[in-house]
Amino acid sequence: MSIKTSERNFARRIDLTSLQLFVAVCELGSIGKAAEREFIAASAVSKRLSDLEATLDTLLLYRHTRGVDLTPAGESLLHHARSVLFSLEKMQGELSEYADGVRGHVRVHASISAIIQFLPDDLGDFIRRHGEIKIDLEEHLSTEVVRAVQEGAADLGVCNTANGTGELQTLPYRNDRLVLIVPTGHALLAQGAINFEQALDYDQVGLHSNSSIYLALRQAAAAVGRTIKLRIHVTGLDAMCRMIHNGLGVGVMPQRAFELMHGVGALESIALLDSWAGRQIDLVARDFSTLPLTARLLVEHLTQAPGQLMQALPLPRHQALPNP
Repeated sequence: MSIKTSERNFARRIDLTSLQLFVAVCELGSIGKAAEREFIAASAVSKRLSDLEATLDTLLLYRHTRGVDLTPAGESLLHHARSVLFSLEKMQGELSEYADGVRGHVRVHASISAIIQFLPDDLGDFIRRHGEIKIDLEEHLSTEVVRAVQEGAADLGVCNTANGTGELQTLPYRNDRLVLIVPTGHALLAQGAINFEQALDYDQVGLHSNSSIYLALRQAAAAVGRTIKLRIHVTGLDAMCRMIHNGLGVGVMPQRAFELMHGVGALESIALLDSWAGRQIDLVARDFSTLPLTARLLVEHLTQAPGQLMQALPLPRHQALPNP
């Protein structure tokens, strides 16, 4: 999107030093105190603020004998000035990393399932090969991962895309399978493998209401005219295991995540026969071909990671975790 001439001229007229002094005056409530902190004459600070008001054609400060107060326009400018200065500090920090040897920066948002099951190994291997590349990884719900990529807050997303991605591009990353987690000795263990409908008779420990797993469970229950007897929502898989271990209900999570959680309770998993229990985790981007080189290197690594093309995990009869 092109910048209008008026917008370009406005940006050129705004002086960053004046913005910094304006913020200092606002924080200290006094031109004199701001001048002392910034090691500049009070008259020079006052002149810069007057020039800033002239540039913006609006009054920013009410000046009085006790100091200054913000006008409504000044309050608005303070908000934007802080945002601009913070962005500049962030830019300086990231650029300084290049001087320290970092040669790339990839922003990744991923679901909890991807982070627990697959990304630690894959990203660790990538960093060992490309130590000069920095990866910022944030955990979010799958719907939020998709939104972050759409809005440009993340270069790359890693999540379940069953609920759609709009116009974003996707590449297959891994497959996982959901299983039902129950306390050792639970009555359903005698079944070997079940349809989720059979678990609806029991209280449920669920993940966040907007998580891809919980949305799948709600849809499955609605398809058979039932509702989930939700006992509690939790934000993490470890918390889910602890709640189930302490008798608050049963819950659904990825099989491999359950296998990786050692010592969180006397628990066992039961295979789910439902077709939706086999899931695909995808890489998501606006356009993979236009990603920066460092991000494309990461995509190439993730799509070639061992087991990336594996089929859905086989249905186990049931599997127990060791007692804590």
